[in-house]
Amino acid sequence: MLRRRAAIPIDERNRISRLLTEKFLASEIYHASKILMAYASTADELQLDGLFAACFADGKILAIPFIVGKGLMRAVVVPNFDALEFGAFNIKTVREPKNFVDPAQIDCVIVPGAAFDINGGRLGLGGGFYDKFLPQAVNAVTIAFALDCQIIDEVPTEFHDVPVDIVLTERRLCRRNLLTG
Repeated sequence: MLRRRAAIPIDERNRISRLLTEKFLASEIYHASKILMAYASTADELQLDGLFAACFADGKILAIPFIVGKGLMRAVVVPNFDALEFGAFNIKTVREPKNFVDPAQIDCVIVPGAAFDINGGRLGLGGGFYDKFLPQAVNAVTIAFALDCQIIDEVPTEFHDVPVDIVLTERRLCRRNLLTG
């Protein structure tokens, strides 16, 4: 699945990144959110720089993951683009992390992943970071920005896997049925 995503030409991935960002920025979820958390994109992921810029311009509090231990992360506030630098695994991080957000205060989390299904099933990237973090973000709507080629029939899940509420691709918007999980 990761190879399939990486095989999409960068210009096409960037076009889809802009499209998904525009759709999200037009949503009630974005407008109602005061505190958002988003992943810091790697080169082969959908790029979230446009979302970051909108959050800064709109006065939103933006947080990104900050790794604090094996499989553990916290939400660190990103004050502006200048505060970012490349850290471990060539992933952007906050240069001097000072302000952290209580996960229960986060309104929306943009979640990465390798594959998704239409019911919110998510195959992560192997570290379990989000599966441990998301249960603490009890008030957050969770959204995956994904390429349509990342949607599979059913993601194999275990008891600790946390689904997302919404999967947004260039072709569709899939909402998890919250009544059945």
